[in-house]
Amino acid sequence: LTGTSREQRAFQYVLAHAIPGDPHHILQTFDQWCYHCEHLSCVGPDKGRIVERVLLERAPLRVLELGTYCGYGTVLLAQGLPPGARLYTIEGDPRHAAVAEKVIRLAGFSEQTVELIVGPSEEVIPRLREKHGLMNANLVFMDHWKRSYLRDLRLLESHQLLAEGATILADNVLFPGAPHFLQYAKTCGKYHCKVHRASLEY
Repeated sequence: LTGTSREQRAFQYVLAHAIPGDPHHILQTFDQWCYHCEHLSCVGPDKGRIVERVLLERAPLRVLELGTYCGYGTVLLAQGLPPGARLYTIEGDPRHAAVAEKVIRLAGFSEQTVELIVGPSEEVIPRLREKHGLMNANLVFMDHWKRSYLRDLRLLESHQLLAEGATILADNVLFPGAPHFLQYAKTCGKYHCKVHRASLEY
């Protein structure tokens, strides 16, 4: 009825209430909106702590996020990067990408730190090296269409975009679920798998 999307309404709230240049406060403001106004399928604070812990343990210099959505996960990842690290994030929906771009820059991250790439992941991944300069990723965060997880993991493998010892962090593999991805990761012999139990966001 308002003519604006849920994502745009959430951004207007963040713009009105969050402290620019303060990534932590921007995430908190998103959380307030999602708890009290409208649900958005962001990572949320509970699963966010798992992401933060992995970032702290791994200290990755090159991070790839599949599924930017509103930029919540992007800001979460970017604020945990070690100095000199770079984050590449891919969003297939131009409308979501437009919101995410504003959120990422509001949080204080420049294009040198966070590059937002708009387009379907299956088209972007093969061009990451030559067009965007990503030689390989130390950490990949998957939070896009669950049915695309396995296809995109295989694309990353075939284009040699995973650094040695890379970590793949995939959200919602049990619900709504990515069973083929999970089976492949557990049985192909290339990965050590760990399932983190968490509640649904908000």
